[in-house]
Amino acid sequence: MRHAEEVSFGGSGLDRAAEIRGDIPALAAAMQSPGARTVVLWRGKPLVRGDRPDLVRLPLDHPVLAEARAEPVLLGREAGEPVFAHDISAWVPAGLDTAALGSFLDQSEQVHPALAEGERFVELRTLLTRLDPRDAELAATAKAIRQWHATHGFCARCGAASDVFMAGWQRICPSCGGQHFPRTDPVVIMLITRGNSCLLGRSHGWPQGMYSCLAGFVEPGETIEAAVRREVAEEAGITVGPVRYLASQPWPFPASLMIGCHGEALNEEITLDPAELEAARWVTREEVADAFAGRNPEMLPARKGAIAHFLLRNWLADRLD
Repeated sequence: MRHAEEVSFGGSGLDRAAEIRGDIPALAAAMQSPGARTVVLWRGKPLVRGDRPDLVRLPLDHPVLAEARAEPVLLGREAGEPVFAHDISAWVPAGLDTAALGSFLDQSEQVHPALAEGERFVELRTLLTRLDPRDAELAATAKAIRQWHATHGFCARCGAASDVFMAGWQRICPSCGGQHFPRTDPVVIMLITRGNSCLLGRSHGWPQGMYSCLAGFVEPGETIEAAVRREVAEEAGITVGPVRYLASQPWPFPASLMIGCHGEALNEEITLDPAELEAARWVTREEVADAFAGRNPEMLPARKGAIAHFLLRNWLADRLD
């Protein structure tokens, strides 16, 4: 697909500097470089500034980093200078409303007193189409790797606490020697079409009227194509014939790789699994176009920045090849 790397969180060409992750002298020099900078997260929210906004990169001696309780992770290099990620989730803002945190579209923003005016922590989902490609890739990488550390502090083999190695890209158990690496969960998300219509569904708890492409995790021992067919059959009772890959998107909520595919349906009658979906329906091109234009009061399209939105847009424009 010619436009495959136009999705959010992909295509910036970040130099991840993997060759120095295990090089202790090189890492020490990187930490001491005057040009070294760090991306800062608070409970998964990146630090940004301005109305656009821009992802903030702080010097490594910034006072707000005193709130960090874990070692920084090396994200890569920009213009030859190292970029790290720090997490200050231990900081508790005054008057914090925890009910809003982690919701489908958290609009709350947090401001640390040590930060400059206009710098604040913002939910990454609200920034999908507002960050430039490099900022988006850095923010997504930082969020995903920090989330992995937060949930994988103990060895999966023996249960002992593990230690951080490879500049944050590996954990090793000092008890049994088990080696653990950041996890990415493959998820198929599929544009299923039949004639002039596509199959869309909505999950429980989504905003009223929101519909998107069907999706599901790839199971062990399963091909991408088989996962597409199985998930669509399970969720909507639709049999899928030919399947082809279109594009992928890193999706750090918490740590998935969305694998976008196109599948051709062989039947039309929907048999819904209510445990998986609240609703599913066939939607014509004209209905999808009206939804994107805000003229369909019964349906909200997939969010801009999500790969489902990307797939539907390209289907409407006849640009899936």
